[in-house]
Amino acid sequence: MNEAVQLTHISHIYGRHRVLYDVSIAIQPGIIFGLLGPSGSGKTTLIKVLLGILKPALGQSIVMGTRMPSLHQMKHIGFMAQSDALYPELTAQENMEYFASISGLERQSVKMRVKSCLETVDLTSSAKKQVSSFSGGMKRRLSLAAALVHDPDILILDEPTVGIDPVLRETIWKEFHRLTVEGKTIIVTTHVMDEAEKCDQLALLREGEVIVQGTVEELKASIKADSLEEVFLHYGRVTS
Repeated sequence: MNEAVQLTHISHIYGRHRVLYDVSIAIQPGIIFGLLGPSGSGKTTLIKVLLGILKPALGQSIVMGTRMPSLHQMKHIGFMAQSDALYPELTAQENMEYFASISGLERQSVKMRVKSCLETVDLTSSAKKQVSSFSGGMKRRLSLAAALVHDPDILILDEPTVGIDPVLRETIWKEFHRLTVEGKTIIVTTHVMDEAEKCDQLALLREGEVIVQGTVEELKASIKADSLEEVFLHYGRVTS
């Protein structure tokens, strides 16, 4: 099976600081893949390399058979960054309609997709409100809806549920799993263990290196652990 994403021997340095070292990850289509690690482990930098936003010192990123960066492939990718890229003077619906239009979504599909995505993140009642009045959690939810609006084949989400209440988080994760049934590929960065447990496969990053990767059950079995937190603590202590 062809990989949805293939990262090959990625290394990167900021000044004299090594942020990624020889990272190789292959992600199959139709799964949720988690990048797990503490702050500063290189997760966000790796996402930027994957998207072609950042050119690595070494290695390459291939998305659906195309080397990144590629404007054509970006039309098939939904990206939610850690910082919310929203227009505060516009309403939630106006933001959504704008992002739908620049993604190339057909005009007749825009209204339906905007409505569906706002429902997913429980913002229907706030659709006509200016984003400047939104709380941090509401902005995160709207950013997620914007990443979903053009029905991308690959979703790349950097800490997507930070600031979102537990009940809605559960609803959003159910939507993620529904999307994978449709064949979508979802890549999520997280440091939250209960979210990592919901992923089909994981890669644990520490100081810019992939320490271990596999399914949740494979990672637990590797050290005969009962929980993913034990795995995280074990490999987090491993030194090169």
